[in-house]
Amino acid sequence: MTYLLALDQGTSSSRAIVFDAQGRIVAMAQREFRQIYPQPGWVEHDGDEIWDTQLAVAREVLAKAALKADDVKAVGITNQRETTLVWNRRTGRPIHHAIVWQDRRAEPRCAELREQGHGATILRKTGLVVDAYFSGTKLQWILDHVAGARDQAERGELAFGTIDSWLIWKLTNGEVHVTDVSNASRTMLFNVRENRWDEELLALLRIPAAMLPEVKPSASEFGRAAPEHLGAALTIGGIGGDQQSALFGQACFEAGMAKNTYGTGCFMLMHTGPRFQTSDNGLITTSAAQIDATPQYALEGSVFIGGAVVQWLRDGLNAIKASGEVQGLAESVPDAGGVMFVPAFTGLGAPYWDAEARGAIVGLTRGSTVAHIARAALESIAFQSAALLQAMSRDAVAAGGAPVSELRVDGGACVNDLLMQFQADLLGIPVVRPKVIETTALGAAYLAGLTAGVYGNLEDIGRNWQAERVFRPTMSRDRAEALMAQWERAVRQASAR
Repeated sequence: MTYLLALDQGTSSSRAIVFDAQGRIVAMAQREFRQIYPQPGWVEHDGDEIWDTQLAVAREVLAKAALKADDVKAVGITNQRETTLVWNRRTGRPIHHAIVWQDRRAEPRCAELREQGHGATILRKTGLVVDAYFSGTKLQWILDHVAGARDQAERGELAFGTIDSWLIWKLTNGEVHVTDVSNASRTMLFNVRENRWDEELLALLRIPAAMLPEVKPSASEFGRAAPEHLGAALTIGGIGGDQQSALFGQACFEAGMAKNTYGTGCFMLMHTGPRFQTSDNGLITTSAAQIDATPQYALEGSVFIGGAVVQWLRDGLNAIKASGEVQGLAESVPDAGGVMFVPAFTGLGAPYWDAEARGAIVGLTRGSTVAHIARAALESIAFQSAALLQAMSRDAVAAGGAPVSELRVDGGACVNDLLMQFQADLLGIPVVRPKVIETTALGAAYLAGLTAGVYGNLEDIGRNWQAERVFRPTMSRDRAEALMAQWERAVRQASAR
């Protein structure tokens, strides 16, 4: 048997999964770690804690699978993306907590960049809108606010990385400072058209180039883990930022194929092939996972609050005791009774990009119950995702392609049948749930498997993909369009504009 080890470093937990060559899960281990909130709008992680939990689950999953490290062909890494860490090259210690992708402290700097007219240049080179979501302004904040950091960085003493870079630095005992194109493309410092760090953008944010990792294709030999960590000198053969890794794990290798991951947030990506395409509909352009030097791109839309709305029903509203109860509560009523829930707890992401919007529940009557609110909360995940897919289809048609004809889904909330059926009804296209929904980790394993020769090409991987269930639309298009219009009215009420 051939085995691949995926390290899946997420926002709230570190996980490790062993897959066989057919993409089936052999064993899984997971550990949560602290979320640090120094003040409203700020979110941090302890870099050492991320490393400790990731190493622990990697060792644990090998034990669970009754495997020795020598039984593993290669290691793949997938990670929370824009989260930013800076460490001292000599000591290997972080100089500040990691600033998490959700953190908004760099928004004042982003507002300056927009006001100074830099947005068009940044969009043209990186495919990104200017937003505190991305790494560049987080890194600038660290250099400007940690005593002595900028001087140390100028002397080449500090290293910057997204979490993949940090894990590889630790696994190789500081010998390798590297990332892949999918993670680099999320920094607002990387020219995705030319696959290189951009000198003009580095100068704009005052980032010394000496801090930056080497950038390689997503399927590459990134280094070898030191034997003391996992028991053998394993090849690290794949890296993919979590959403691009999920796109790869869903076997969406061709232009027009799309996936949506239903997690804390929702992240929809549509492959656009080797063609760089900007969006006229509020989406961003990002580098997809690359298996060689040929650039690959995707359009992406991010929903900030997806499954997290269910956590709010549990912890904020005390409407349910456990997240798994939401489907039963929502199904206790035939529909939301006209209630619309816009979960803009941290503003609205794509395609709206309204940082000042706040959560709103509208359409309440005396007949509204907590069940109607629960159903509206669940449906809000589908409404936000539908708005993304409609934007993607408009962009695809404008570029001479066809609208998205099928949506592949993954992530924790995709197991909710009520949500998936409502999603298909709103979209008017099939929603397809695969047999393996751990596609983020699976994509990293596939990338590593390509490097290690487990797979000869993308067709070998594509043959592994299997559907578990297809949700087909049953709602009339008139009804679906009326509901989307009602949703857009609710968004306008939640908006600060």
